[in-house]
Amino acid sequence: MAGNRLSQILALLLAVGLLGACASVPEYSRDDRDPFESYNRAMFTVNDAVDRAVLKPVAQGYKAATPRPVQNSVGNFFSNLLEIRNAFNNVLQGKFHNAASDFTRLIMNTSFGVLGLFDVATPMGLEKSQEDFGQTLGVWGVPSGPYVVLPMLGPSSVRDAPARVVDWELDPAIRAGLGDERYALLALDIVHVRARLLSTERALDEVATDRYMAIRNAYLERREFLVRDGAPSSDQQLDFLRELEEDGMP
Repeated sequence: MAGNRLSQILALLLAVGLLGACASVPEYSRDDRDPFESYNRAMFTVNDAVDRAVLKPVAQGYKAATPRPVQNSVGNFFSNLLEIRNAFNNVLQGKFHNAASDFTRLIMNTSFGVLGLFDVATPMGLEKSQEDFGQTLGVWGVPSGPYVVLPMLGPSSVRDAPARVVDWELDPAIRAGLGDERYALLALDIVHVRARLLSTERALDEVATDRYMAIRNAYLERREFLVRDGAPSSDQQLDFLRELEEDGMP
């Protein structure tokens, strides 16, 4: 009974959100990368409501009550768990030097950094990678596809959404079979990440007239940046060359 009631409430919220989104997407704001904008705006509204009601207050309390050194250690711990994912995807992308660096970071931080609570690898010159299977697919030539907002998970794309499954399979906390402890770790990770985004959210609210559009554009541009490892796209290079020609550069 309770489950049916909850399903009805969620369906009503989604239906209202969809109707509102359909009526609130002006023609001039439409983006070819976002053909599902009406649905995405509705899901964005639902996610935002849940965040403001539950996750954001918890994150604010966590940030206020937790000393900065402890927050840093929490971040280091979860960052260390990602080294396996980073190394795996660097191998698939043919970046073997980076993969070796990832494995070395994992060994150093796990052993000498007290299970990753302290980052001893970065001061040694071992730079941290930031790789995932969605980026790997991008490097292999798979296009991003339409932008999509996932329930509770937020911004993604048709390429990146299913790629998350591979990344989850590489999460040591999940694969180690920790039982109920994994849910506590997952909750802590989510709250910690949300707390880190509080200052970014304030800056966004100050400058963005359309939060949905700002987050969408930032996500898509950042994903493209990560896939190219910071290198400009061919279109950007052509635009730069045209600017040089127009400026009369030799």
